[in-house]
Amino acid sequence: MQTVIHPSSERGKVDIGWLNSHHSFSFGHWYNPEKVHFGALRVLNDDIVKGGGGFGTHPHDNMEIISIPLNGSLAHKDSTGTDGIIKTGDVQIMSAGSGIRHSEFNPSSSDATNFLQIWVIPKLRNIQPRYGQLTFDEKDRVNKWQVVVSPDEKDKALWINQDSIFALTKLDEGKELSYVPKFKNNGVYLFVIDGEIVVDNKNISRRDAIGISETDGFTIKASKTSEVLAIEVPMLH
Repeated sequence: MQTVIHPSSERGKVDIGWLNSHHSFSFGHWYNPEKVHFGALRVLNDDIVKGGGGFGTHPHDNMEIISIPLNGSLAHKDSTGTDGIIKTGDVQIMSAGSGIRHSEFNPSSSDATNFLQIWVIPKLRNIQPRYGQLTFDEKDRVNKWQVVVSPDEKDKALWINQDSIFALTKLDEGKELSYVPKFKNNGVYLFVIDGEIVVDNKNISRRDAIGISETDGFTIKASKTSEVLAIEVPMLH
């Protein structure tokens, strides 16, 4: 089993007033040659958007873009005709494909919104753009994995144009949970949203991450009550 640890303190930082962002991988003006991607996982931004702030209309293509609100809501509008709001408990995905334009704003004038924006390199290029949004019951991830993004319709999750799985868990203190990659030779990037876990005898704390590859499975143990996102992706080089 191969592992790479990305401490929270080593993330890129951007603060432009209405946006306070931390980048796990090179993004925008922040570049770290050792943190360009983990397999097909290209971007993991931990964004805090102040009340009334947001991203104006801008284009994307050939990227799978997943948004997971952690606190607050996010108003979304795009060129597929989608116009709505995602809130805590929701997960959103855009398969940008041949090209999509969208905007994202915090609909609250006073409360900040914290969300994860994640980009995955697609399996097929130039597909017709797609949009998906689902609300998940957080009780269904207590001490087990709740799959929220998957290419397999049987998972009843958001469809993604890649052999990739996104799963969330809320793990009680002292509990253990195993993860077995669904796709052969995939790696798994674990991002600790809150709490602290032990993986491969390594302590991974709040907003730290660990990339795991070359394994058929592993176990995590919660040192304290924890919330963890697992992102399984092909190990592109």
